[in-house]
Amino acid sequence: MPARPRALVTVLCGAVLGALLPAALAHAESRTVQGGRLDWGIKSSFQSYVTGPIANGSYSLTGGAATVGSSQFRFPSATGSYDGSTGAFRSSFAGGVHFVGHRKTDGSYELDLTLSRPTVRISGSTGTLYLDITSKAKGTGTVTTSSQVPFASLALGGIDMKGGGNAVVLNNLPATLTAQGAKSFAGYYTAGTALDPVSLSADVKAAATRTATPTPAPTVSAAKKDPKKTQSGAIADGAVDWGVRRTFREYVTGDIAKGKWTLSAGAEDGGALFRFPGGEGTYKNGELTASFKGAVRFTGAEGLDLKLSGVRATVEDGKGTLYADVTGTDGTGADFTGKKVPLVTFTAKGLKAAKGLVKVTEAPAKLTAQGVKAFGGMYPAGTAMDPVSVAVALTDDAKLPALPDLGTTPTASETPEEQSASPSVSAEPVADNSGGGDGSSAALPIGLAAGAVLVAAAVSVLIVRRRRTSPAAAEVATSEAD
Repeated sequence: MPARPRALVTVLCGAVLGALLPAALAHAESRTVQGGRLDWGIKSSFQSYVTGPIANGSYSLTGGAATVGSSQFRFPSATGSYDGSTGAFRSSFAGGVHFVGHRKTDGSYELDLTLSRPTVRISGSTGTLYLDITSKAKGTGTVTTSSQVPFASLALGGIDMKGGGNAVVLNNLPATLTAQGAKSFAGYYTAGTALDPVSLSADVKAAATRTATPTPAPTVSAAKKDPKKTQSGAIADGAVDWGVRRTFREYVTGDIAKGKWTLSAGAEDGGALFRFPGGEGTYKNGELTASFKGAVRFTGAEGLDLKLSGVRATVEDGKGTLYADVTGTDGTGADFTGKKVPLVTFTAKGLKAAKGLVKVTEAPAKLTAQGVKAFGGMYPAGTAMDPVSVAVALTDDAKLPALPDLGTTPTASETPEEQSASPSVSAEPVADNSGGGDGSSAALPIGLAAGAVLVAAAVSVLIVRRRRTSPAAAEVATSEAD
């Protein structure tokens, strides 16, 4: 082909492929996983053993973990990445479970195990569940802390992880204890032991659109300002996170009360806790007085109706108290109404500000004598309630801790409860290969094929035009173009 048409073909090829490749290659890049939950019972028989008459123990939840159903734990706030073109998936989840049992005369426990921060990694046909683990060995009592132990192998059952949708949903993946997991499990089970199946749902963000980097504006040193501080010790914002009591929530939604809870006036649901936002008040020299917005109402059978609102928190001399306005009727039919009822006390020693934020994180809480009345005598004074977290911002730019993110709720057909009802179904593939606005993993080969067709057509047109044009005419056209 003569030089001139060949140059035009080269330019056209570059233009077509340049337009197609960025969009196509975007699908080969990992996309961000943000928001979601992992549901797992670890091993149901182990739960029964811990809480049964032999170990006579219990478990507690940390970091936003919650219970779901009769024997599963829910770990929130999925973060990670997903590559739809290869099916590679990685996501970590927040929260943990602390098991204790076989209490000794000195108050310590022979069984003491914490499992936290589950992470699922899938590559090809291989899936693994990792955990942070703190355990006390049977017999020796040696305490070991390990980070991201490959705890269980996950059977994918031929699931095709490739796709281009907006969520990864995996239900009832069979899990088997690994050799490393058995060692970290304090020797209670051997490698190869079947664990409870794992289910997860994780939201996947759309691929980022590449845009030209704007020219940065000139930096003016005089424009730098210090964060605006509040006046006279007044706080800029604040929130209380409190789940009331895990077993109370389970009672409300369980087979006895068959009830529910509803949030109003700005209160938020974090899965294992309720957030009461909009804090107003004062903080000075380790002492805090603040009020918060929002209300939670528990309702159920046998006249259960309890509403907590007007939440307040005080800290004085290292001791915290959580108050609420109480209205309702408990399951015994007894009425109780009170303003600013001190429900629980918690420890808040050494309360200090750091980077404009004052925090009390998951402080153990105990029910007060007045709180007993609020719960209709269900629990005696001193009963351990859910831990209390308080955070107040002293400057406008101080950020409060994030609420646990459970992600988008899967459809009914994708919930673990629905799948567990059918023993023959061990898992479902990555849901949502519908593509939608962000396309699918087929975009790269299809896009390149279309580009090849366009380039071939362009070459044909140029060759035909070349053959139909006389040398003289071609020279005239060339001189005019120049």
